[in-house]
Amino acid sequence: MPTTQSVRRAQSGRPGKRAINLSLSADVLDAARQLNINISQVCDTYLREMVRNEQERCWREEHADFITAYNATIEVENLPLDKWRSF
Repeated sequence: MPTTQSVRRAQSGRPGKRAINLSLSADVLDAARQLNINISQVCDTYLREMVRNEQERCWREEHADFITAYNATIEVENLPLDKWRSF
């Protein structure tokens, strides 16, 4: 069976792209096309940023108890090796 391009990308570890259906406001789409804006690139960049922000938010929420406990420990015990700090 021949190896397809998507299988080769998956094997190489590089992220690939997939075509999807996306609904956008017609007026904004028309304006973007008139301005030669790469719609796929803009959507990909914005979605990547949104995913990263949401992952960070989830991580902070998941580790909030640890961060609170660590900060409380630092308040009481100071930073490790703090007495040797020269600044």
